[in-house]
Amino acid sequence: MGSIRIGWLVLIGLVFGAAGWLVNWWATRNGYPTPSLPLSSLLTIAAVVAVTLIFGLRVRRWRGGNRKRVLDPILAARTVVLAQATAYAGALTTGWHAGILADQLTLVGVRSNLGPLWGSLAVIAGGIVMIAVGLIVESFCKLPPDDEAGSETRRESGEGEYA
Repeated sequence: MGSIRIGWLVLIGLVFGAAGWLVNWWATRNGYPTPSLPLSSLLTIAAVVAVTLIFGLRVRRWRGGNRKRVLDPILAARTVVLAQATAYAGALTTGWHAGILADQLTLVGVRSNLGPLWGSLAVIAGGIVMIAVGLIVESFCKLPPDDEAGSETRRESGEGEYA
């Protein structure tokens, strides 16, 4: 399993930013509502971030030396996958709403309702938090390198990347 690639996060953000701008441009000019998430979606974002952090802190605590109980390897693997999914979903959400925000900024002078503008900013902030938490929790799951002699044998046995 590979690490989160920052380049992929940027690419996802840019692609979905362009898509969000294009869909919002078409929707607002044809009488449809802005295709953005409602502010209540911030509760879902907060729940995903909280669950990701809770699992990540369990792995970090074990990695830090609190090994009274055995760490379930499936839990550790799921935590890494959850952290990566959170970061990628955050990139998608941030990109989409940044595209919507870019189109909404051009309409500020002719529109009295700034709700979609503020809503996009709030969801962008939530997406950035998702990216940050995903990257942080993924780093919690990485095992520190051993000494020089031990790291060679760990690499040969397939160990050494994630807890």
